[in-house]
Amino acid sequence: MKRKLIFASALTSLIATLAIGAARAQNPSDAAFDNANDNAAFLQCGTKEPTEHEKRLIENNSRKMREMRAASDPSAGAERTSGSVTVNVYVHVITNRKNQGNITQTMIDNQIRVLNDAYAGATGGASTPFRFQVVGVDRTQNDQWFTAVIGSRAERQMKNALHKGTAKDLNFYTNGMGQSLLGWATFPWEYAGNPTMDGVVCHYASLPGGTLSPYNLGDTATHEVGHWMGLYHTFQGGCTLTNDEVADTNAQASSTSGCPTGRDSCQVDGPGRLDPIENFMDYSTDSCMFLFTPGQSVRMDEKHATYRF
Repeated sequence: MKRKLIFASALTSLIATLAIGAARAQNPSDAAFDNANDNAAFLQCGTKEPTEHEKRLIENNSRKMREMRAASDPSAGAERTSGSVTVNVYVHVITNRKNQGNITQTMIDNQIRVLNDAYAGATGGASTPFRFQVVGVDRTQNDQWFTAVIGSRAERQMKNALHKGTAKDLNFYTNGMGQSLLGWATFPWEYAGNPTMDGVVCHYASLPGGTLSPYNLGDTATHEVGHWMGLYHTFQGGCTLTNDEVADTNAQASSTSGCPTGRDSCQVDGPGRLDPIENFMDYSTDSCMFLFTPGQSVRMDEKHATYRF
C-alpha cells in the first residue's frame, strides 16, 4: 500500500507539472499556436501543437511515468492486444435556437462505426487496442456553446456543465464551431490539470452524412480521437528526425490539402519516402485517409496506459 501511495504522489506531481505547461499553451492567441497551426483558418484541426521544447518535456515526463508505473505494477507496461480496450463514449450534441446541429441517432451510430473500423484497422491500417461504445447521449440548446471554439469561455462553460466520467471515458461534443475549424481535442497528459476540459469536439456536419464535403465521412472524429489518445499531426516538427515521435510515419514538411498522391516534401528521411497523406493524422480529405501505422498504435497504447488508467 505504501508503494502505491508513493507512486500516486509522484505521479500527481509529474502530471501537475505537465498540466501547467499545457494550460499555458492552450491560449489560441499566442504565437506558438499561430505558428504551429498556420493553416488552421482554412483547414480543419484546432488542436494545439506543442513547441519542440514542450514536446521534449512531455516525452521525458511520459517516460518517467511509465517507469514509475512499471515499478509499481510490472504488468502495466505490457502492450495490449487488438480490441482489448473498450472506451465508453459520452456524446454531447449542442444545437442553437434554430435547431441547427441536431444530428440524428443514426449519424451518431455511424460515427462510432467509422471510429471502430479505423481503430480496428478495417480500412487498411494497423489494428489498435481500442474499441468504442456509446454509453450516453444528451442534447443541449445553447447559441453560445453552438459556436464555441478552442480556448473560449463558451468552451469552458460547455465542458464544465456536460463532462462525464473519468480519464478513461471519451467525452465527444458536436457543435457548429467557428473559425472554419472542423474539430479539436485535448491530449491525455492534459487531463490531470483540468479534467472537465478533457475530450473531443467535432463540427456536427463532419459526421457521416453531414454536409461538410469533402470532410463528411467521419474521419474528423478519427483524427481528433487520435490526438485524445496521444498522437501528434504527421507533420508535427516538419522535416526533422523526431517529427511526430513515431518512427514509421514519414517526415512531412507541412500539412496536406486534398489528396496529392506522390507528394514528397522532405528528404531528411531519405528519397522515395513519400508524405503520409493517407494517414488519419494528416489534413487530407476524408476519402484520402485510411490508416494508422503500427508505431502510432504503440504510441496510443503507451499514452493511454500512462495517462488514462
